[in-house]
Amino acid sequence: MDRFIAELGLFAPAAVFNIYFALASIPLGFVLAVFLALGKASDNRLINRLSRGYIYAFRGSPLFIQFFMIYSLALSFNVAVWKPMGMSWWVLHPLFIGPLVLVLNTAAYTAEIFYGALRAVPRGEIEAARAYGMSRVQQFRQVIWPNLIRLAWPAYTNEVVFLFHATAIVYLALPVIGQQKDLMITAKELFERDYNAFLHFSVAALYFLAVSLVVFFLFGLVYRRLMRHMPAIPRMRYAPTWWR
Repeated sequence: MDRFIAELGLFAPAAVFNIYFALASIPLGFVLAVFLALGKASDNRLINRLSRGYIYAFRGSPLFIQFFMIYSLALSFNVAVWKPMGMSWWVLHPLFIGPLVLVLNTAAYTAEIFYGALRAVPRGEIEAARAYGMSRVQQFRQVIWPNLIRLAWPAYTNEVVFLFHATAIVYLALPVIGQQKDLMITAKELFERDYNAFLHFSVAALYFLAVSLVVFFLFGLVYRRLMRHMPAIPRMRYAPTWWR
């Protein structure tokens, strides 16, 4: 038990890197996903096809390969571009490349979620907004977006959790610099010392479970706020019918 508690303290600094990768990726991925979803629904054929192609490319290829490809692409410009500009120290750094790849990846999955929600927005409400004389911007801000985000939020919550889990492979695909080790690298190095896979990887999994629980709780509060206009869901009652 004492060793397990010691392991929890040892893994705490490593968990900060996983949390950083997720926090740095979620806001930018969210914004990019909105534009991609609107682009996929656009009547402009060029914008529509570009958005569809982007979503298909990042949803259709493994995240692990995307890390290798984008890092290799950035590395190929190092001598000609990044070094002369003095930017190689941060452009090729995992703390920059990691969130960049995660943003590009989660934006594609989130855009598909938003696009599905966009198509599910009641047409009658949009037609009513048009009849009322609202501009397209007003329609989006006051009718489409509130419905879209309510419909998409449960699925988007799962995507955020999947994104946090995906941070486990950042340092498996990118170089580890100094002591910047996440949960998986820390568990891997400890495993190589004593081959106690159950202890080390269980502690890493416990951190992932704990952060996922926090995400579900916080996003659940947001969802309750979004659905505050709906009738309250009755609480579960465990007493038998005859006891009530």
